[in-house]
Amino acid sequence: MKKTILMAGAFLFAMSITSCKKNYTCKCSKTYTSGTGVSTKDNAVYTYKENRATADNRCAENETTASDLGGNYTINCDIVD
Repeated sequence: MKKTILMAGAFLFAMSITSCKKNYTCKCSKTYTSGTGVSTKDNAVYTYKENRATADNRCAENETTASDLGGNYTINCDIVD
C-alpha cells in the first residue's frame, strides 16, 4: 500500500514540474513606412506546439526590418490567444 502511494505521489510530482506544451499562434504584420504615411497589413500566421516561453522566442525570430519594391518595412510578430 505504501509503495502504491509513493508511486502515485512521484507520478503527480513529475507531472506538475513538466512544461505544458500546447498550440500557440504567432501572428505577424508588415508595416511599410514612407514619406506619405504608414501602411500595415497582415503578413503571416505561424502555429507552434511548445511551452509559452519557447513559442514567444520562436515568434520573435520572425521579426525583421528590410526593404522591397514597396519601400522600407518592419515585420512585428506577437502570440495571440
